[in-house]
Amino acid sequence: MRTERNLTRLDRVFARLDREPERPAHLDVPEMSRHRIALFSGTLAFYIAIVWAVLITSWLVRLDWQVMFFRPYQQWPEIHAFVDYYVVLGQRGPTAVMVAAWLGWRSWRQHTLRPLLALGASLLLLNVTVGAAKIGMGRLGPHYATTIGANEMWRGGDIFPSGHTANAVVTWGILAYLASTPRARRWLSALSAVTSLGVGMSTVYLGTHWLSDVLLGWAAGLLILLALPWFEPLIGRTETWILGLRDRWSARHRRTAPAKEPVAAPVVLTHPVTGREGTPAREPVAASRPRAPAYLTPGPHTTRSDRTPVTPAGSRRPPHADRHPRSAAPAARPLSGG
Repeated sequence: MRTERNLTRLDRVFARLDREPERPAHLDVPEMSRHRIALFSGTLAFYIAIVWAVLITSWLVRLDWQVMFFRPYQQWPEIHAFVDYYVVLGQRGPTAVMVAAWLGWRSWRQHTLRPLLALGASLLLLNVTVGAAKIGMGRLGPHYATTIGANEMWRGGDIFPSGHTANAVVTWGILAYLASTPRARRWLSALSAVTSLGVGMSTVYLGTHWLSDVLLGWAAGLLILLALPWFEPLIGRTETWILGLRDRWSARHRRTAPAKEPVAAPVVLTHPVTGREGTPAREPVAASRPRAPAYLTPGPHTTRSDRTPVTPAGSRRPPHADRHPRSAAPAARPLSGG
């Protein structure tokens, strides 16, 4: 009785790395449900409340100054080296490259461009919304503050909201957004939330951002993830257009490619007596005129010794004016003497 081998964990990992034969029929595309709309509305209200609290120089601004005067990087200097490396998880360049590599593999495996297009759409929204808020409010950071207790708004700065925190929320949260199973989505959501919050607190520790900058950046990144289902139809149309453009280019390339000359099949000859098949003899490369086939007369043939020799008529030498033929008699010489 034949029994199948139990798959180990490593076998299942390699099976996941193999490419699927075709695009999955049912890809989980999040929709704008009531639950998501409620979360989006609550996050937007939180975003507006943070901005308003900073504008009116409320208790939140006083808390920002207290944390700045506390100087966490001086209180715990032993973790300074670790925080310097950890904050890289919020920088746009390195994180975008790492996540794009993973989503590119998923796009290749599932025969779809949706993961890469969703990442591109989220990063575009991040640059537009967060960049516009930074330039529009122009808040100075803790290292460049001029007046103690002021909100430092419209002073030419660009740190409100925190770009590191918003980028960490969007870049790592897109993995949870594109997760294929509910369990993976829950785990990745918790992991991205902890990672982004840790990146924000790292900027507060280093003194590059106010605490309110981190709260607003966290809300700004979450708003982008919650609004992505509204852009799914546009992502689908873009994917269809790109794939159609690829198919048209491939068809045009096939039409312009030079056609190969057909190779003639070899002729198989059959022996008239034995009936065996054989290949025809090769013709010489520098062949002269084709000779006419020689036909033998039917009947018995004599051996070479019994044949009568045939002498060619005439001489084989070409005629010469000064020479006499051998058959002619030589001329008589005159006799001299006496």
